[in-house]
Amino acid sequence: MKKVEAIIKPFKLDDVRESLAEIGITGMTVSEVKGFGRQKGHTELYRGAEYMVDFLPKVKIELVIQDDLLEQAIDVIVDTARTGKIGDGKIFVTEVERVIRIRTGEENEEAV
Repeated sequence: MKKVEAIIKPFKLDDVRESLAEIGITGMTVSEVKGFGRQKGHTELYRGAEYMVDFLPKVKIELVIQDDLLEQAIDVIVDTARTGKIGDGKIFVTEVERVIRIRTGEENEEAV
């Protein structure tokens, strides 16, 4: 199993969620996060004063999926979240050793 963490622009969340549901992925964790990469933030004007906004709002989606769905899930996220502009985000993939569903005690694929 793999854990996929995708950092995307907030307005793309619903589209990505719907696209993942179409390929059978319905469980995910979503967090509102802030950060920056090459975008390096931007300046804004507030009450006549200019200030730097270093951390930009993003959304982090976390999925734990079976290995056979990995490439399809990555393709769906990339195709759906891409705007072609700086700040579209990143995807991180890591190995998952064990998953346990607390309610039933089921483990691994049965728990996902």
